[in-house]
Amino acid sequence: MNAAPPVGVPAHAPLVHVLRDGMVESVHHGSVVVLGPDGSTLFQAGDVDTACYPRSAAKPMQAVAMVRLGLALPPELLALTAASHSGEQVHLDGAQRVLAATGFAEDDLGNPADLPFDPIERERWIAAGRPARKLAHNCSGKHASMLWTAHENGWSTEDYLNPAHPLQREIAATVEDLTGQQIAHVAADGCGAPLFAVSLRGLATAAGRIASAPPGSPEDRVAQAVRAHPEMVAGTRRDATALMRAVPGLIAKDGFEAVQIAALPDGTAIAAKIADGTDRARLPVTLAALARAGVAPEALAPFTNPHLVVAA
Repeated sequence: MNAAPPVGVPAHAPLVHVLRDGMVESVHHGSVVVLGPDGSTLFQAGDVDTACYPRSAAKPMQAVAMVRLGLALPPELLALTAASHSGEQVHLDGAQRVLAATGFAEDDLGNPADLPFDPIERERWIAAGRPARKLAHNCSGKHASMLWTAHENGWSTEDYLNPAHPLQREIAATVEDLTGQQIAHVAADGCGAPLFAVSLRGLATAAGRIASAPPGSPEDRVAQAVRAHPEMVAGTRRDATALMRAVPGLIAKDGFEAVQIAALPDGTAIAAKIADGTDRARLPVTLAALARAGVAPEALAPFTNPHLVVAA
């Protein structure tokens, strides 16, 4: 295993130009890496070796860790385990099913209450006067599965988010195994779960390993669930879901602060981070990286924006 990536200010590069009438109006900086199936670097721009927070792009790794620990869910609920869901009814129902499987209730979730992430769903809730709920939080599927896994292993559940809890120690070990590097720093994610800092190169390595894992392995079970149920990983109006439907065999996961991973079945993988943390440049960089990974232009064309031009 490699040493932990350095912690510091990443040396991001200008990645995306925002055009207005042919002139550059704004520039988004960031970093991106494309790795081949053998781990070789096919392309990189910016700083892909300094530690960063993967945010919700870490969820496929967390799901793999739980499957290794015995998490046994049908594919649609395993996909929800790796999700930042939109808060549509199918997502809330799925998280409730995971809780009910081991006798937990919504109040047992350690994530905060929230309104649905999807703007249309959120507006509907507000119009109906519905209060924020823990089930509506975009991480509720992951948290429900964490409770399931802790319960089935005989571990305490009240403190399942403590970094010293056996569940979180096992997740950390899986993150290090899949990324091939030691964790550089531990923080708390917005949902309250431990957040493990690694490099973009490590993230891409992990995504490639999950996407190309041997049949029946925990990694493969997560990948197959995500491919079969992309609507559970994000939502019916989300670009991650649409990309997985458009590109055969692709797994893709975005995260807050403009992080993105994606990988093809042969293990070719990408990881990207936009420096300013806003989402506008994330998809254009993802599309450009997937093109360099060999994805057919016609599969990516529906997602392009002529006003956002990748500079790197």
